[in-house]
Amino acid sequence: MSQNRAMVLESPGTKLTLLNRPRPDPGPGEVLVRVGACGVCRTDLHVVDGDLSEPSLPIVPGHEIVGRVEAIGTGVEAVGEGDRVGIPWLGYTCGECDFCRAGRENLCPSARFTGYQIDGGYSDYTLVDQRYCFPIHGHYDDTAAAPLLCAGLIGHRSLRMAEDPKRLGIYGFGAAAHIIAQVAIWEGREVYAFTREGDLAAQGFARSLGAVWAGASGDPPPEPLDAAIIFAPVVPLVPLALRAVAPGGIVVCAGIHMSDIPTFPYGLLWEERQIRSVANLTRRDGEEFLELAPRVPVRTTVRLYGLEQANEALADLREGRLQG
Repeated sequence: MSQNRAMVLESPGTKLTLLNRPRPDPGPGEVLVRVGACGVCRTDLHVVDGDLSEPSLPIVPGHEIVGRVEAIGTGVEAVGEGDRVGIPWLGYTCGECDFCRAGRENLCPSARFTGYQIDGGYSDYTLVDQRYCFPIHGHYDDTAAAPLLCAGLIGHRSLRMAEDPKRLGIYGFGAAAHIIAQVAIWEGREVYAFTREGDLAAQGFARSLGAVWAGASGDPPPEPLDAAIIFAPVVPLVPLALRAVAPGGIVVCAGIHMSDIPTFPYGLLWEERQIRSVANLTRRDGEEFLELAPRVPVRTTVRLYGLEQANEALADLREGRLQG
């Protein structure tokens, strides 16, 4: 039986362990994918560090997966062997609840998630529900396409929840920000980038992508913003973003896990300012964004690690040693 190398989390707060497992076989409605690349997302850190409390242990992390279909189970019609597909965070929904029936499957109470309750992409092979894998468009190689599957999709959903801002603030200029900033600029929006105090490299990176202004998260922008998206998992940014948006402005919190919101005066929320959260993604998000990305075209900035270096990649992300 073919072996499947996998980096496995056995207990939160510990390092991943490299194990050799049997290659899984696809069941009804399932697709076996040979992984070409898997992005390392901050949500992976939240799983590994124990910030998200309901992982199915032991678990293989990773939910920005690109690979080729190796085998299909009975009843699979959406893809065929040899197809290149991407696998996102949302890995299963019931299809029957009110949310699923309304196209809001991201809110399904029975949802299960890749790399959290379903083994993910830090491995040679992974299984996926045929409903939750998407064709990869354009000329992206696997490593360039992988960040599109979460950083891109969550960024896309966040931008749509910000409605139609002319001036868009982005707090935390990492993976999702560097992707969605390109989309926003392509759509004719002005992007204002907010980074950690003194992070001149990130500010320069933002300007190189077309941001009209970049500064520290506590700095006031030169113009009131129509909307702001918070990608950094630091909820004290919420009152700062509320101060930065104009009356009627929207602050979108894009993190799955964030620290507690501090108290702030009602005056910051007054004048019909709004705070919104983003929960997961829908298949429509995936289809829309993966068709859009090559038209921009979105270009991802990546650093490559071997599978056995997954702990090193997580540590570099945790310590802020990555760009893009």
